[in-house]
Amino acid sequence: MNEVYAALILHEAKKEINEENIKRILEAAGVQVEEAKIKALVAALQGINIDDAIKQAVILQAQPVATVSEKEEEKKEEEESKKRAEEAVAGLSALFG
Repeated sequence: MNEVYAALILHEAKKEINEENIKRILEAAGVQVEEAKIKALVAALQGINIDDAIKQAVILQAQPVATVSEKEEEKKEEEESKKRAEEAVAGLSALFG
């Protein structure tokens, strides 16, 4: 994860995201450098528009919140419908008691 943060720092600073620059940031932070992770990250980021990826992540993060809210609303509607049905049955029972 530290490698990803280093890449984001480089991106924000408008510096090239490469193995050497990521390694420098990690060393400066006193973090253990894992060459394999750095190589994999740099390879994975080739051709990726980081700004677009960040925007997409924000959109995806916001969607589950809306979904949870919608589910809570549906649950309330179901409970109200069930309550109305129970009241109707109780009313009929009173008539035919």
